[in-house]
Amino acid sequence: MLWMILAGLMFSVMNAMMREMTLQMDHFQAQFMRWALSVLAFVPLVLRHGLAAHMPKHIGGQFTRGAVHTVGVTMWFTAVGQIPLADMTAISFTAPLFAMVGAAVFLREPMRWERWMAVVMGFVGILLVVGPKLSGGGGVYNLIMLASAPIFAASALITKRMTRYESPSVIVAWQAITVAICSLPLALLHWQTPTVLQTFVCMLSGFLGAIGHYFMTRSLVATDLSATQAVKFLELLWAVLLGWLIFGDVSTESTLIGGAVICASTLWVAHREARHSRRVSREPPPPH
Repeated sequence: MLWMILAGLMFSVMNAMMREMTLQMDHFQAQFMRWALSVLAFVPLVLRHGLAAHMPKHIGGQFTRGAVHTVGVTMWFTAVGQIPLADMTAISFTAPLFAMVGAAVFLREPMRWERWMAVVMGFVGILLVVGPKLSGGGGVYNLIMLASAPIFAASALITKRMTRYESPSVIVAWQAITVAICSLPLALLHWQTPTVLQTFVCMLSGFLGAIGHYFMTRSLVATDLSATQAVKFLELLWAVLLGWLIFGDVSTESTLIGGAVICASTLWVAHREARHSRRVSREPPPPH
């Protein structure tokens, strides 16, 4: 859960940077630059351990995951510049709900009653945040952001399966490579030469994104996908603060109430998961 909390902080700062970039350049170009420049984060690892250490065991699976993730990323970049940062983050929280259920169905991970309760509480909180935003001029962008959630959930499920045979650094490095390749055609449609500052911001956001995905993958290696996803709800706290500091966004009452419900579910399930882990560790091993 600590790995996922750190990942959420990295993603929140990166989201704020990329929202600003989509206001300054074509959003598809910002999408490509964010992922292409994040590849540079892995150059030191390649120089230290060699290229062979970062070659995937199943390159087809890497490109499948990259293509799926690109669909979600494209929807995300289309909507991110049109809605407040806190609202965008809250809408993205439907992805953990899809992922928790998908992990139980497709990966056969156990869904104890605590996790189902967290899903229900989180979904209620999300409805409080999202419901009032689905009308008016920005409603279509809220729907686009909402539609990206099951795509990112599918990407997370693929990532969880890949952790069985690929290292976290290989998974994250090839995610950056494959998403950049898949994003290039759209970026070329309205390409404009970026400024030095824009290039630096995209590169920095790429580094933060790479670190965040590495932290997230480490969390998936350490425990079940379902256990880690509830902690992502804490990203709303970072989003509210960054949205206010950078963009002057004032969160609505529904966003704050929904966020409180979401955070309560997060803290509660984290406490229950910790108790369950301690109980399991005290149990004697089964007889041979």
